[in-house]
Amino acid sequence: MEDGKIIAVRDNGGSADIVVRIDNANLAAEIMDKQIKNVSLRLVDGRTLSPEQQKKIYATLRDISQYTGYTPEETKEVMKYVHITRIGCDYFSLSDCSMSIARDFINTLTDFCLKHGVILSERLSDRTDDIDTYLYQCIKHKKCAICGRFGEIHHWDTIGMGYDRRHYDDTENRKICLCRIHHTIAHQKGVRDFQRDYHVYGIVLKEH
Repeated sequence: MEDGKIIAVRDNGGSADIVVRIDNANLAAEIMDKQIKNVSLRLVDGRTLSPEQQKKIYATLRDISQYTGYTPEETKEVMKYVHITRIGCDYFSLSDCSMSIARDFINTLTDFCLKHGVILSERLSDRTDDIDTYLYQCIKHKKCAICGRFGEIHHWDTIGMGYDRRHYDDTENRKICLCRIHHTIAHQKGVRDFQRDYHVYGIVLKEH
C-alpha cells in the first residue's frame, strides 16, 4: 500500500480523472513491468474521528468482546489486525485516527458482526457510519438489515404486473435483505413509510 497526494482532479460527470503523486521511485517501473491496470483508492480527509464514531466503535467492540469471550482490549487489537488485513492500511490508534479510517473500521466491525451473528445491545443499523455499505453487507451475509436475523431479498422497486419474473432483468432494481417478519411489514407499510420508520432502504447491487 502506498501513500500519496492528489494533485489534480477532473470531473467527467459520471467518472473522474485523478492524478496522484507518490514518493516511490520504483513504483512507476513496477506498474509498467507488471502491466497493472486496476487500483484501489482510499480517501483520507485529514479530520480525526468524531466522538460519535468513537462511541460506535467502542460499543461494538464491547459487544464483540462479550460474544467471543476476549477482553475488550484483546478484542480491540484483534479487530484492528482483522481490519489491517482486510484493507491493507497501516496500524492506527483509535484516539486520533482520521474520520476515513474510523469509518472503514466501523465497516469491518459491522461485517464481522453480521458474518458471525454477534448479538448486539442495539440495532447494528444504528452503529454503522456508512449505511450503503452496511446494507450491502446484510445482503452478502443474508442478514436482516433491521434485526440481524436470517434474511431474504426484498425488492424495494416492485417488478410490476405483466413481467415474467423468470426472465426479468432486475439488476437496476433496488434490493434490501429482510427477515420474514420485516419483509411482511415492508409490504404492509410500503417503502416510504418503512424507510421513515426504520431508516433503511434498497440499494442497487451492481454499484457495490
